[in-house]
Amino acid sequence: MKNSRNIVVILALLMMAGIFTKACGDDFLTRPSMGSLSEDVLNDRTGVETLLLGAYAALSQTGDQGWGDGLPTDGAWIVCPSNWLYGSVMGTEAHKGSDAGDQPQMNTLGGMNVSPTTGFINLKWRGLYEGIARANSVLKVLPNVPIVEGTFTEVDRARFEAEARFIRGHFYFELARFFNRVPWIDENTDALTPQPNDQDVWPMIEADFRFAFDNLPETQGQVGRPNSWAAASYLAKSYMYQNKFSDAKALYDQIIPNGRTSNGLAYDLVQLDQIHNPVHKNHAESIFAIQASANDGTGTIQNANPGMMLNYPYNSPFRCCGFYQPTQFLVNAYQTVDGLPMVGNHLATNVRWDMGILSNQQFTPHEGALDPRLDYTVGRRGVPFHDWGPHPGERWIRDQAYSGPYAAKKHIWWQKDDQDVNNPSQWAPGTSYNIPIIRFADVLLMAAEAEIEVGSLGQALQYINRVRARAANPAGWVRNEFNEEFAHEVVGSQAEMLALTPSSGSWVVRTDTGTTFVYLGGGAANISNWNEYEVPNYEIALYTDLGNQAQARNIVRFERKLELSLEGHRFFDLNRWGIGQDEINRFMDYEGAFFPASYLNEGRYTSNKNEYFPIPQRQIDLSTVGGVPQLQQNQGY
Repeated sequence: MKNSRNIVVILALLMMAGIFTKACGDDFLTRPSMGSLSEDVLNDRTGVETLLLGAYAALSQTGDQGWGDGLPTDGAWIVCPSNWLYGSVMGTEAHKGSDAGDQPQMNTLGGMNVSPTTGFINLKWRGLYEGIARANSVLKVLPNVPIVEGTFTEVDRARFEAEARFIRGHFYFELARFFNRVPWIDENTDALTPQPNDQDVWPMIEADFRFAFDNLPETQGQVGRPNSWAAASYLAKSYMYQNKFSDAKALYDQIIPNGRTSNGLAYDLVQLDQIHNPVHKNHAESIFAIQASANDGTGTIQNANPGMMLNYPYNSPFRCCGFYQPTQFLVNAYQTVDGLPMVGNHLATNVRWDMGILSNQQFTPHEGALDPRLDYTVGRRGVPFHDWGPHPGERWIRDQAYSGPYAAKKHIWWQKDDQDVNNPSQWAPGTSYNIPIIRFADVLLMAAEAEIEVGSLGQALQYINRVRARAANPAGWVRNEFNEEFAHEVVGSQAEMLALTPSSGSWVVRTDTGTTFVYLGGGAANISNWNEYEVPNYEIALYTDLGNQAQARNIVRFERKLELSLEGHRFFDLNRWGIGQDEINRFMDYEGAFFPASYLNEGRYTSNKNEYFPIPQRQIDLSTVGGVPQLQQNQGY
């Protein structure tokens, strides 16, 4: 934890010192990213470390005041590496949120109406290529650094190269799944000559991760640095995106029993309530995460995950801004029958919601059986919002009629940890929540996919059930006790409760009933002015078999939704499976019917187009040589 914080503090100091240049244009394909120092000055261990830290800084896609420093200056949320907008809002899991007039380009994206001139896409492109430029700066200088006994060895050179190539691989992985064909620019490319996007970059991505796998140590002195097993996991994920299932399976056969985190923990699944809790970050499930630090002395939130700053309940202790609201389409997926999900039929019944019900009106949450992962994913009325009390519903929602009654929850910290993990220095909060890029549950479910595709359904069943068994452990479930620490009172009888003098919206925990009561106003002595909330009815079971291959495929794809929702994966998953048009248009029809004014009713997903984003027109224009653009537009745009 201390070493992780030291990395982000060092990065902040380097950026404030001006070691990395500010970008003044869009030409990220044609400008070198060497900063204000010459290569000769950087040709020692300190210089290489400085450049490498700059490459690490680019992972968070943020700079001064939450954005800038050579990265897009229009808002950290546009380029946030969690991909909450591109992966989850565009992937059926969340509405944009807020109101219709706020961040209108998000409406364009969510409605599948993106075009080459959509500004957000150009900014994402720029941010990713800035990271590549910084990694290439390390790789360009590294061969010229002399060996100095006791200071810089060939082992050091290989490790630095492996870290830089891992970072470059990460950025190119993002570019490949966003844009498909992109220019390959490495340390040997003439940075002043526009490059074409006429080749498949996946082989080079594989080579970067393979080199990192072969040359990174198993443990690192600073937990934010990737290790060999993180590289192996990313390489296997790259195989999965290319449908190289046998290659992926062979790697997963090594990773799952042998993998360790950078801080030396054997890969494992942690308890549900610890996965996304920043107090427990860098745990045994965290394979590679982008590090964050809330209070690092910079006076800004640039290292405190500013890309998520819009995504907190509105009119709440979090202050801003009501974006990123989960969909009913997602919530319904967590219904269970005999402990198993309703794969293929989850829209037959709806989880009860509080649409149109004011916070001071009575509401009874859904009483049917639910997967316990729902309430660590989605904030819904009456359920403990960690230890912030029962979610109050409408009072914390900016515009129910536009985006529904729910709140995203995975990135929310606990109130008891507020001083340690919250940075309130800006108009919206920063947090020390690490962005998970790959976690062990993701690996297990991708490994299950690979096993299914090669015909090993028995092994796939074991991997899926390992993830479900973690969720089935009651020790990790949301429970009534979460409401106790910040309750108005904890009492043992109705008489005690009715004698209290709470303010409207306060809650009281009853130990005699095992429930929580929220005072709605109108006189605390009258029981009808209290809303009682029971603990949700959690039921989850393991699969006994997966059926045939087609059924198994549907099961693992649905399990990824249950386990990884609101982590920025779904849009890309649907596309790599080739089912984007069917699933996203089904979602738009279903969810759009609830919200007539939503952008969901303004567009459709089109096959052979929306699998990838358009090449930004700005970049095509900048690539022109002799009147001929070197970049070619993607199909359908």
